[in-house]
This record gives sequence, structure tokens and C-alpha cells, in this order.
Amino acid sequence: MGVAQAERLLKSRWRTATMAAGWAFPADWPLAEVDEVCAAVLGGTDPGDALVRLGRARAEAGAGLSETLMDLAALHAVLTDPSHVVSPDVDALPPRMLRTTALGWADVVTKQAGDCAAEDPLTGLATAAYLRTRLGEVYRETPVAPLGYALVLLRLDVHRATGWSRVVAMTLVSDALRTVFDGGETLATLGPCVAAVLVKRDELLGRRVSNLRVLAADRLSGDPGVRPAGPAEIWVEHLPDTCGAARALLTSLGR
Repeated sequence: MGVAQAERLLKSRWRTATMAAGWAFPADWPLAEVDEVCAAVLGGTDPGDALVRLGRARAEAGAGLSETLMDLAALHAVLTDPSHVVSPDVDALPPRMLRTTALGWADVVTKQAGDCAAEDPLTGLATAAYLRTRLGEVYRETPVAPLGYALVLLRLDVHRATGWSRVVAMTLVSDALRTVFDGGETLATLGPCVAAVLVKRDELLGRRVSNLRVLAADRLSGDPGVRPAGPAEIWVEHLPDTCGAARALLTSLGR
């Protein structure tokens, strides 16, 4: 089989696996960077630079980190499994493959910071300012807000990670937050290593916090570069009696 034919076959299998895994916009998948990754992989050269460029291109096209990593997992699946039917598994990605792609994606998203007023561009979570606004709405909505709501807090020890690994660690656990709290809760970043979720108190809260601990640990365990930032400290914080005290609490937690 010629080189060009092998590249076309790999690209076709990769696309098929990604589409089967739920890629939302098929027309957006083909990119020049996809061809570059295929050429690097089949040519026996280090695909690191090509994966960084692919991560950047995915971010520029509007793909989220979860979608980008799922696509990467599809590539890994077709490279490691010769069968026609493969199942992409993000948790099975080699750490370096995951990190280089995520860094490329994060590089673009970071540069878009100035265009996002209510959303942190790196993590995709709301800003602390937006969470303060939501707290004001909650306290105006009911006089017993502290009884009906709580904050779920997540903190990483980013000082034990270095360089871009700190950024990747927060991005990965933010994805875990969105996975667990997907029912319209307000998810926000309070600082470089702290995130918060404004939740209603119910009988499922304890289980969701436990699920978050497991999922955050999973996200961090796959890459030795981000592993030192964990394990994530996760806890439930009671809301104070007044909105002013709640906003002061956010400030102190973000430091």
C-alpha cells in the first residue's frame, strides 16, 4: 500500500470512529491539521508538533476540550485496534498525546480571553463576577437562600505542577465539573486553582460530590505532568446568611 493510500485509510477510519462517538458537526471535522497528524504518525516521526497544531485548529473552529479529546481518543483507538469497530476512550490516551493536544487547544482559548465577559475562556466556566451576580439573584429570590443552596468547591495544589501543566490541570477538572453538574447549575472559576458550583440542596448532592471526586481524580491521574496538582480538594460550603457575606466568602476562597 502506498503512503498516500495509507494516509487516506487512516483518516477515513479516524473520521468514522469520531462520528460514531458523537461528533456534533461532521462538516467541521476535516482540517489540514488532520492530514498533518496522519502523515506524522504513518511517517514514523514525532507527532507532537502536529498534535499541538491540531489542538489549536480545533479550538479556533469552536470545538470544546471534551470534543477535541474525544476526537483524539478516536485516533488512538484506530491506531491501536485493527478491527473495523473501535470505541474511543479518553482515559486510555497516552499522557503525552493528551497533553500536547490540550496545550494547543488551551493556547488559543487563552488568547481569546478578552472576548469573553462572563466566561473564563480557559476552563469554559463562568467568571467569579458572574457567580456574584447569580448569588444576588438567589438571595433576592428567597429569604432562606442559605438553606436551599450551597457551594461545591474544588481546589487544586497548582504550586506542585509547573508551567502549562497548571493550566491543563484546571481545564481537565473543569471538564469533570461540567460532567457531574450538568443540570443548569452555575459553575464558576474563583481563581487559578479554585472552582465553585452554586447548587440547590437535595438528596443527590452527596452522591454528586462523591462522583466529582472520582472523576476529577481520573482526569488528573492519566498525565504525570498534571498529577502533582491533585488530588483535588472538594467540599461543600454552606452559604452565609447575607448576600454581602456570601460575596466576601467568594473573594476569600479565590485567594
